Amino acid sequence: MTASRDVPVQRLTPTQQSPFVRALPVEAPIAIEFNGIGYAVMMATPDDLEDFAVGFALSERLAASPADILDVDPFETPQGWVLRITLTPERIAPIMERVRVRVSEGSCGLCGLENLEQIARPLPPLKASSQIDKSAIFTALDALRAHQPLNAATGGAHAAAFCGPDGRILAVREDVGRHCALDKLLGALARTGTSPASGFLLLSSRCSYELVEKTVIAGCPLLVTISTATTLAADRARAAGLRLVALARPDAALQVTD
Repeated sequence: MTASRDVPVQRLTPTQQSPFVRALPVEAPIAIEFNGIGYAVMMATPDDLEDFAVGFALSERLAASPADILDVDPFETPQGWVLRITLTPERIAPIMERVRVRVSEGSCGLCGLENLEQIARPLPPLKASSQIDKSAIFTALDALRAHQPLNAATGGAHAAAFCGPDGRILAVREDVGRHCALDKLLGALARTGTSPASGFLLLSSRCSYELVEKTVIAGCPLLVTISTATTLAADRARAAGLRLVALARPDAALQVTD
C-alpha cells in the first residue's frame, strides 16, 4: 500500500513554466463490507487499512469492542480497494438496521426524518474528565509537524494524533480525509489496547460534528483541532461533556467547551 505517488506536473511562476515531479497523496475508493454486506464507500488513502477497519467499525457503533471484530481482509481491485470486515454473529443486527436506513436515503446521504434522528441520537456520556493542562496542548502542537511525513511529502494530508497527558505525541495516522485519519488512529489505539481516555486527541483539521462524535464514542475527554469548530460540533461536545479546543496555534487557542 502506497500513501503517495510521484506525478509529473508543470511548475508555474509569473515568468516561467517548467517540468516538475511532485508527490501527491493517494486518494482511492474504499468499499467497506461487513459480513459480506456492502456498507459504505469511503474516499481515503489506502494505507493502515487494518487500523481504519477497526476504527470505522467502532466509530459506527457496529462493534462494541475490538473483540467483536473477527477478521479484516483488505484487497486491491482495478477500481479501488475492498475492505472486508467480519464481525461476530451478535453484531449482525446493527449492520442490518443501518443498511435498512440507507435504503431510504436520498442522494444527498442525509435526507429523511429517519436520518435526522440518527444524526441527533444521544452520545454515550463520557466517563473520563479532562485533567490536561493547557501547556500540554501547546507542547503537542509544537511537535505535530515532525509526525506528519505524508503531509511533508505532499502538502495535502490530514493528521490525527494521540497525545499523552504531558503533550507527548504517542501515535499518529494520516489520510486525505480528516474523518479517515481519526478512524485510523482510533483503530490503532484499539488494536494496541491503548485507552483514549488516558490522553487527548489533536487533529490538523477543522472540527465538524462527526469528529466530536467519534471522539466521544472512543471515550476521549479532550479534542484539540487546529482549525475552527462548527456550531453543531460545539453543541454536541457540550452536551456530551467533551472539552473542545479549536483554532489551536502555537501562541493561542480557543476553548469552545469546558
